[in-house]
Amino acid sequence: MKLEELIEYLDYKDLVNFKSVEVSGISYNSQTTKKGDIFICLAGEHTDGHEYAQMAIDNGAVALLVERPLDIKIPQVVVSNTRHKIADIADRFYSRPSLGLNLIGITGTNGKTTVTHLIQRIFEENNQKCALIGTLGYKLSSNGEYRDAKHTTPQAPELQATLRMIKDVEKIDNVVMEVSSHALEQNRVGGCRFDGAVFTNLTQDHLDYHITMENYFNAKAILFKNLKEGCFAVINIDDAYGERFLNVVPEGVRKYTYGVKNTADVMAKDIEFSLNGAEFTLVTKDGEYKVSLHMNGMFSVYNVLAAITTAIAQGIEIKTALKALENVKGVAGRFEVVAKKPLVIVDYAHTPDGLENVLNSAREITPKDGHLICLFGCGGDRDATKRPKMGAIAERIADKIVITSDNPRSEDPQQIITDIIAGLKSTDPEKVTVEPDRGRAIELLKTISGNNDVIVIAGKGHEDYQILKDRTIHFDDREEARKVFEGTAV
Repeated sequence: MKLEELIEYLDYKDLVNFKSVEVSGISYNSQTTKKGDIFICLAGEHTDGHEYAQMAIDNGAVALLVERPLDIKIPQVVVSNTRHKIADIADRFYSRPSLGLNLIGITGTNGKTTVTHLIQRIFEENNQKCALIGTLGYKLSSNGEYRDAKHTTPQAPELQATLRMIKDVEKIDNVVMEVSSHALEQNRVGGCRFDGAVFTNLTQDHLDYHITMENYFNAKAILFKNLKEGCFAVINIDDAYGERFLNVVPEGVRKYTYGVKNTADVMAKDIEFSLNGAEFTLVTKDGEYKVSLHMNGMFSVYNVLAAITTAIAQGIEIKTALKALENVKGVAGRFEVVAKKPLVIVDYAHTPDGLENVLNSAREITPKDGHLICLFGCGGDRDATKRPKMGAIAERIADKIVITSDNPRSEDPQQIITDIIAGLKSTDPEKVTVEPDRGRAIELLKTISGNNDVIVIAGKGHEDYQILKDRTIHFDDREEARKVFEGTAV
């Protein structure tokens, strides 16, 4: 594509050394820049892409997108914010792929991954292909393999290239995508035309980045504010922010609500939990339906309601949606049972609300003569204010807790643990065990549990790595737990 075509609709400030060149790719990493690329000089928290422009040119870049003109004799397009404009460049370069897709965005603190998987299953039960993009990577069918993704929502060039591939190569018309607050704030999904948006919940997370809950809300709200007439919005009306999300949805967008506590378009009542899963009565304007799930916990009920409401918004029959959902065994690392005696559950819960939901759900299925045990830690270089809150939640709900490392990153694991302990009322060794080494902590579970106990290993879920100060190692909670509880592993 010619440079002048690429920037035809771009809101730029100036053109420097401009001439017509052929652009054959987009790069924002000077080390991987290829011949013919336009290099985007991203100004980040720790590095400034402008400093690497010459390296990108040496590797073949033919043009630059910059925030300030550089003393380099190459075509430069000057914009106010390269981090925002990279999305417009990518959208244009890949010929606006989302225009030809039915694109549904899922946002919220918890539940995004599960809801995207459930919606994908519903489409397939309705004999429609559906691709999924999210935390675990992207996959082209529910039975397909995950392909790598570096973020919950990829950077704009990778995202737009993936959408184009899904449409043109795989011939898939439906895409359901997790949309993180970072992606919205940084405009990584800029250029995407969403046909629908789903809100799961909003609780404390990422405040190391957003600083305040108000900023966090405003980032999530971008997804709904940008919906066009004829699109749809699905909102969890039980959430404290539900009404606020409803209020930012533009005129002409179809609104649907779901909930358990408050009156909504789609509701669940008579909810019961057992070792086998959850059962409830689904209430819609078209009638009531009995629902029996293999998934467990109140959070699973909410996730299922979100998926069913989305199906209704898409014109898919409720019975078709229920057939799909009742066959779902679960999502990797989300309340995933890895051993039976004791019952060992691995979950991704890494926020106060997420941990509380998972522990409450585990409490529902803990035998009267059994104990609920929780192993968890908190990530380093992330919002430190949630650490004592998670400690207090674990102490309040669980009978025993094991505090360990999560992904400490550049922080001292012991300091993170100290922050967690600050939220405890007591450090009675009969109830509280501290072991910074996560592998050894999981081994200790064997010595403090009995066959009738329920163990929740929280924080990492599907992750098969641990990020330490100086390196990243292979580590999978599920693998470790299966080794420890060998013989009863699922």
